[in-house]
Amino acid sequence: MEILWNELPVNSEDFAAASRDLSRPETTCALFLTALQLYLHDKTAGEAAVNLLRGPRPMTGYDAQFLRDRLRGKAYLPLAYFEGATPENHYTPRKPYTLQVLPDPRPQDLEPGYLRVYLRTTGADSPRPVKLRRKGDNWYLWEYSSILSGIRVPVEEDPWA
Repeated sequence: MEILWNELPVNSEDFAAASRDLSRPETTCALFLTALQLYLHDKTAGEAAVNLLRGPRPMTGYDAQFLRDRLRGKAYLPLAYFEGATPENHYTPRKPYTLQVLPDPRPQDLEPGYLRVYLRTTGADSPRPVKLRRKGDNWYLWEYSSILSGIRVPVEEDPWA
């Protein structure tokens, strides 16, 4: 599965327009990364975007703190999953923005109504899982903490490089 965008949503209005159709899991995953990018520029708008992608299960105070902690000092993290982003180029993706969403090698491990997909980044040795839950025709975020886990720091920020 692949999603390709010429431009990423950069504000609440763009995000709301892009998130009208969450019927494809890859759209929800790409929007999650853009919600994280939005969060870095506008915390309130970013939290609202993540909440929209969580559907009827908004973030708790703990979830908001987790998000804040994981993104602190890691402005490079959200775009690191798009094609062309590497530690050497400070995780600057190529345009058009392309996200490869990999299928779950063990889908039989999930109960009906859930889907696990994987996102790859050159900043980690293995793809990171995202678990989604279906409600009606839409796919919403269910578990995404691995996406927020640390990845290799950009070369220009790495004192050991």
